[in-house]
Amino acid sequence: MINKNERRLRRCKKIRLFYKKNNKLRLVVYKTSKHIYAQIIKEYNNTSNVLVFASTLEKRNILNNIYTGNQISAGNIGKIIAKRALIKNIKNVVFDRSGYKYHGRIKKLADNARKYGLNF
Repeated sequence: MINKNERRLRRCKKIRLFYKKNNKLRLVVYKTSKHIYAQIIKEYNNTSNVLVFASTLEKRNILNNIYTGNQISAGNIGKIIAKRALIKNIKNVVFDRSGYKYHGRIKKLADNARKYGLNF
């Protein structure tokens, strides 16, 4: 019997293989019950570099929201990652949701990243 996490990891593998072939910048999202992380990654032959990073673990984000595992915090991370990417002249990325379903915190992060200037 395949559990929920194994299904997510299978979806994640298929998505990542597709993006590796295209050599595009990826906006990768990872979430836990308490925090959400977003990073823009550029992959070379077999190496990858993180160009931009934002998470709810950063001190200024925690001060804005006491509880970091909600949609408001995810929206703030989307806004922060978009602003930091635009500073480094990154406008076009591919959204890699790491196998998570596109709703709730993942959707809020993606919507705010688009709103503040990133194109998927």
